[in-house]
Amino acid sequence: MKKIVILTATRAEYGLLKPIMEKFLDDSYYDTRIVVTGMHLSPEFGMTVREIETDNLPIDKKIEIILSSDTPVALSKSMGLALISFSEYFEECKPDAVLVLGDRYETLAVCCAAMNARIPIFHLHGGETTEGAIDEAIRHSLTKISYLHFTSTETYRKRVIQLGEFPDRVFNVGAMGVENAVNARCMSVSELEESIGFVLGEKYAVGTFHPVTLEKATAGRQMEELFAALDQYKDIRYLFTGANSDTDGRNINQMLKDYAKCNDNFCFVDSLGIKRYLSALKNSLFVIGNSSSGLVEAPSFKIPTINIGDRQRGRISGETVIHCKTERYAIEEAIHKAMDCSFRAAIKKAENPYGDGHTSEKIVEIIKDCFVNDRIDIKKKFFDINFTI
Repeated sequence: MKKIVILTATRAEYGLLKPIMEKFLDDSYYDTRIVVTGMHLSPEFGMTVREIETDNLPIDKKIEIILSSDTPVALSKSMGLALISFSEYFEECKPDAVLVLGDRYETLAVCCAAMNARIPIFHLHGGETTEGAIDEAIRHSLTKISYLHFTSTETYRKRVIQLGEFPDRVFNVGAMGVENAVNARCMSVSELEESIGFVLGEKYAVGTFHPVTLEKATAGRQMEELFAALDQYKDIRYLFTGANSDTDGRNINQMLKDYAKCNDNFCFVDSLGIKRYLSALKNSLFVIGNSSSGLVEAPSFKIPTINIGDRQRGRISGETVIHCKTERYAIEEAIHKAMDCSFRAAIKKAENPYGDGHTSEKIVEIIKDCFVNDRIDIKKKFFDINFTI
């Protein structure tokens, strides 16, 4: 039996990891330990640990690291708390491996603790690019301290190899978001309305807007431009979820709350959770904002995504995605295109570039094969590529 720790720090991350967690828990080969940290344990961000508890998934440890601030200093201090706390946890738990997803600052700190403890790290969603966010550097840093890599496209697999990782440790398995979307047991619109206490009606859009963390103090202006564009489409109702605990994330959430108070066609919810979120996507007119879910999950529902600004710049996107700048007129034009009947008809045949929806089973089996056949050796060699510039 191999002991594997699965880390989750945010609502979106948990939604993606849940099917993997369930498969590991169902497999007697593994002693699976779910560790909850970060935004999950913050009342300010919806105390989303409750969703994990409601799903009856066993939590091995809750580790609090989030401070009541999102300044660069506060984020660095949170990383310090994570490094200290998880160093102690790993010494106590002594896992055979740690499984992580994505590009969050707290994930980097946790993986540094695992690296120091000589625990193999298995990383999901490496090789991707989000040029407007600090996540870009964190994601590639995680690649270099991880042993096994599970990418969402072949392009991203090649990029991980380009970073010096041996090809036989890098696997293109598709995106977990696609698996969730394909297999979602969605609520009806009326059930969703009752759950959030807001009437969505027949014409509604779903939105999430995160800070562009490599830009300085642009969140307020960008939100004002977004609101100005939404004001031109008052016949549409809007359901927005909260921003992450990145720098300026709290400012965005406060602006969303204030806007909701003044506009009866606008609803703000801290966190919908995976079931409500996918249910909202399924029947929406379009998705708007700058969340990766608009590029990964939303295309599976054949609905338009309006991707605003640079946060997701560089990430692979399909035909359902409309990219626009952060100015109100560009956003208005994008909304107009998303509502265009010919565009909506054309994307009904569009394919999602992020896989076939069988990601979790591939990951679990690959990891088991590596353990059973003793193929894990943390003394990594650098894979050199022959090329000319």
